Amino acid sequence: MPPRDEEVTPGTRRAPQEATGKTGKPTETRNKPERPRDPLGRPLPWGARGSLALEDFDSLSLEENHDLGRAHARAGEWFAAHEAWETAWKQARDTDEAELFKGLSQMGAGYVHLFRGNAHGAATLLRRAAMRISRYEDGIRGVPTIELAKRLGTDADAVDRGDIVPGEGATVAPLEL
Repeated sequence: MPPRDEEVTPGTRRAPQEATGKTGKPTETRNKPERPRDPLGRPLPWGARGSLALEDFDSLSLEENHDLGRAHARAGEWFAAHEAWETAWKQARDTDEAELFKGLSQMGAGYVHLFRGNAHGAATLLRRAAMRISRYEDGIRGVPTIELAKRLGTDADAVDRGDIVPGEGATVAPLEL
């Protein structure tokens, strides 16, 4: 429902807007609770034995989170990469690099969706990531933005065509980050 001061003509639809999420930087009271997760990052019931161990990203610096994101991505550990870059994005708020980290986080989330079997989510997030990452100078923070953005678009198209089949057995070539 639009805000009260905004008029919308009956029978018309507002353009969908991208989610903006919470604002602010992580604090002691806003850290993520440790929840048991499966290898693809899916939450398990509280008290279950999780098989995914994650670093305490909130306690690390932006640089350390970026380095961990790159290492996890190279290892194909997409949920951990996403979490590291999501934290770096929050740490980079109000800087010129915030959108780079948001794009890298979306890349991680896109591949998580791919391996969880969600074709639409994977293709959508990989394209958003490509758009954001492509805006940055090649080599920024060690990220080959030109090649990476091209690769993400190619993978998104392959998912749409059915050349990459979503699911735990999906096959994607390793990324050079």
